[in-house]
Amino acid sequence: METSIIKIGNSKGLRLSKTILEKYNIKDKVEVILEKDQIILKPIDKPRKNWEKEFEKMHMDNDDKLLIDDVFDDENLDEWN
Repeated sequence: METSIIKIGNSKGLRLSKTILEKYNIKDKVEVILEKDQIILKPIDKPRKNWEKEFEKMHMDNDDKLLIDDVFDDENLDEWN
């Protein structure tokens, strides 16, 4: 596929068709990867998508307990004052 580089203010940009945006689920951002004479555009999905729902499920399953204590026995909190 060939496409033109377009002027955008003092910069230049690449226009992606609606078909490409939908096919690759490109929303607001892409990661630009420069690799061996290639420019790769990779869609960025929300990395923490559905975390809220999963945290709620963990809480309901009583699976949200700390694995280690907040404060260690040998920790001296006075030195932070």
